[in-house]
Formats: sequence, C-alpha cells, structure tokens
Amino acid sequence: MTLQQLHYFIEVAAEGSITAAADLLYVSQPTMSAAMKDLETRVGRALLVRSARVVTLTAEGTEFLGYARQVVEQVALLEQRYLGRPPSRRLLGVSAQHYSFVVDAFVRMVKGSGAEEYEFSLRETRTWDIIEDVRTLRSELGILYRNDFNRNVIDKLLRDAGLAFRPLFLAEPHIFISRKNPLASRDRVTLDDLEGLPRLTFDQGANNSFYFAEEILSTRSSAQEIRVSDRATIFNLMIGLDGYTISTGIISDDLDPEIVAIPLEVDERIEIGWIGHSAIPLTEQAQRYLAELRTVVAGFGVELLG
Repeated sequence: MTLQQLHYFIEVAAEGSITAAADLLYVSQPTMSAAMKDLETRVGRALLVRSARVVTLTAEGTEFLGYARQVVEQVALLEQRYLGRPPSRRLLGVSAQHYSFVVDAFVRMVKGSGAEEYEFSLRETRTWDIIEDVRTLRSELGILYRNDFNRNVIDKLLRDAGLAFRPLFLAEPHIFISRKNPLASRDRVTLDDLEGLPRLTFDQGANNSFYFAEEILSTRSSAQEIRVSDRATIFNLMIGLDGYTISTGIISDDLDPEIVAIPLEVDERIEIGWIGHSAIPLTEQAQRYLAELRTVVAGFGVELLG
C-alpha cells in the first residue's frame, strides 16, 4: 500500500463519500474509487461499505483508519524534522458536553500547535450526539460525565458502539450561578436553598431521557425549569433570572467572568471522562489535547484519575 492511498482513505472516511473526497483532493472520482479498491485488495479486507449516497466504514475499516492516521501523522513529523517542510494542517475533532474547561484546553491546544494552517472542530452538543459523533468518526474524542445513576446505560451504549469510557477526574457537584445571586456569598448550599430558583438544564432533544441529562439529580422535580441548547444562553439566564445549573465546579474566570461555582451538599460525585474507539489508537494531536485538558483541570486543584 502507498502513503497516497492512506491519505485518500482518511479523506473518504472523513467525507463519507468517494466523490466528495476526490473533489477535495482534486483527483477524479474513478481514480479515487480505483485507489480504494486497490487498497482493500492489498490489505485483504473490506474497509468500506458503499451505497448510492454515502460510504461508511466496516468494523475493520474503522480499526484501519486509526493506524492510517498514525502513519500519515508520523510521516508529516519526519518531513518537518528532516526535510525542513512546514507543519502540515493539524486535524482533530472533539465533541463534548457544555464545560468551559473543555474550551480552555482547546484554546491551549490550538495556540500550542505551532501550525500555520490547521483545521480543528469543537462541538458542544447533546450526550447522544457525542456518542454518535465518536462512533461515526466525526470526532476522535468525546468528553462527557457519568455517575452511579447513568453509568449502566452509558456504558452499554458505548460497548454497543465499540467505544470505551476512560476517566479523567472526579468532581464534587457545584451550582453555577450569577455573581449577583444572593447565594453567591455562601460557602456551600443545599438542595433546600435552591427551592424557588429556576433550574436550568441542557436540552437533550429527542433523546431527553433522564439517563442522558448533562446534570446530576435529573430526576428531581423542580417547580421552575428551563431547558436551553447552548452555554451562552444558560449563563444569560443565570444572570437575568437568578437561575442555576449543577455541574463540576470547574469554571474559567477568563471565559465566564460573571458566573461563580458554589459547592452543593449532596452525596454525589461527577465522573468526567473521555470516550474513543476501543480498537483505534489516538493520534498524537488527540493525545496533546488530552494533556492540555489534564493541565487545565489540575490547575483547579482537582485530582486526576488514570
């Protein structure tokens, strides 16, 4: 097999289409199609499932993609080091629940990439969509939480999708509120203190099961509840309506200066981790992002796992 075939294969997987990949790389569709057939012949395995509209990966194709990415990335590093070529475009997709530390780490990764050109993606999205993004390789990494309530459901979904959850840290639950909220001066709050305040949660769309909620205590009833779809809106409602949400307590003053985190007295813990394909090794770019994520979290005094 050739390095060019690996490049082609990576783009076909990313685009979900031989024609789209051919257009992106300025080669003819017959040339791209022939290259993919020759690659499958050489490895002796079916890597792609072709249909009239899209191309998807077989289970072996998914595993092959992980190794192909590593090979291409290592060749690029060799060319930079020994041939003096400029850094290539760095590619990484991350899908995550709505956490500011995820964005903080992403900013650090992009600034530290050293590449003049790059192409990254960061999707703050619903729990189900995070799992689907990683399963379909739209994103290499997913960041989400689990606890005793949702653990069995989340783990089964991940197993069925060929994914694995790897813990990053355990967090004590906090409420996020406006600095102007009367509770902002408290050292700790209880659930009783939250009575009468609007509870703000992230909408999970069609998969709005308690098990996919982004917040713990999702089954607890609230007289006033507002569901939102993005982090900017939830912060605005904290300020405008004295609302609250329950999260990790890790919040960036630079990104969210008007919001504070107050410990919540409950017998719960939030386990934050990353998900990825069980059979696919991480690219170096993904490893760099996880390293930045651990650095950001450790800066808040949180004990890392693993």
